[in-house]
Amino acid sequence: MESYLVFKDLAIIIIFAKLCGILARKCKAPQVVGEIIAGLLIGPSVLGWVNQSDFLVQMAEIGVILLMFSAGLETDLKDLVKTGPIAVLIACAGVFIPLVCGALLYMAFYGMSPWGSEGFYKAVFVGTILTATSVSITVESLKEMGKIKGKVGTTILSAAIIDDVIGIIVLTFVIGIKNPELKPTAVLLNTVLFFVFAIVVGFISYKIFQMVDTKYPHTRRIPIAGLAFCLAMAYIAERYFGIADITGAYVAGIILCSIRDSQYIAEKMDTNSYIIFGPIFFASIGLKTNVENMSMGILIFSIAFVLVGLFSKIIGCGLMARLCKFSWLDSGKIGVGMMTRGEVALIVSQKGLTAGLLTPVYFTSVILLIIISSVVTPIILKVLYSKDRAGSGESA
Repeated sequence: MESYLVFKDLAIIIIFAKLCGILARKCKAPQVVGEIIAGLLIGPSVLGWVNQSDFLVQMAEIGVILLMFSAGLETDLKDLVKTGPIAVLIACAGVFIPLVCGALLYMAFYGMSPWGSEGFYKAVFVGTILTATSVSITVESLKEMGKIKGKVGTTILSAAIIDDVIGIIVLTFVIGIKNPELKPTAVLLNTVLFFVFAIVVGFISYKIFQMVDTKYPHTRRIPIAGLAFCLAMAYIAERYFGIADITGAYVAGIILCSIRDSQYIAEKMDTNSYIIFGPIFFASIGLKTNVENMSMGILIFSIAFVLVGLFSKIIGCGLMARLCKFSWLDSGKIGVGMMTRGEVALIVSQKGLTAGLLTPVYFTSVILLIIISSVVTPIILKVLYSKDRAGSGESA
């Protein structure tokens, strides 16, 4: 293929992704939903204007690395520490229940598979997709109601951060044990070794960045060095520990999230991601989505997938919140606030496709879950908060 043809593909992707993203925001849906639909429209399933190429695959990979780095940079460690064990317990329940329910759902449709078989790994991976939480929609709703700094709001945000960390570890473990050359014990050991490495290197890197940030505050060399650190951690994670590269990028963001110019780094990363790498990544999801092979069985599975995805989070997080002495009403708010899905679910799905644990037709199920959870979560939250009696709800 002539090299100049990629410019045509990039132009089409960027224009359609942004137009559809704007339309999605007008319809009160996340912009990423529009970008995914853009990929679906211009891809082989509808118009056929753009086909997936090795170049676009690599660009999308850079996009997902930048997204996870930004997510790490925006982590608030103070909030994480403040909510403490309660957020950890809620996050663990919010991962375990959807993981089990998702795996059982896949087995209910496609049969029980013995431990270690291909079908077993695929079932577990479907559950892994459901572990991710995206609270961007929840955050906007809580801000609108003035409840973002209340006990419930802080718990939701902290639990969602921990939820994603645990989900990424689960993803790393599942993809690792899928490799026939690796034993589960080896995967677990590699995972532990990577996080030990991350703590040691992270402490040293944090001190270096802190010194540079003090001497040269708010200069472009800081985000440039931050990007290099992100890419290095992504490479080291995959190359030397067999850990997903997105885990390395996410950890790099967490390491740098407490330096003074972390927000400045995040802004620079967001600029690159917003203009080119983000649209390419999300559009690539649509390009890979194969609606031509959509059957009635897949449609029914998608509906069940959405229902299980929503209710497993409400049940897991809500019941654990209740066990942690929240009222039934506040437990419901936490469960509903944790049920939205977004970028991380797409990233996990993308990794599953690369590892051979997911086929493109199932992206439709994931996209439906993102759209429906993004629409219903703000509505249900407003209803639940309207039930607060004077003095009985959380403090704003």
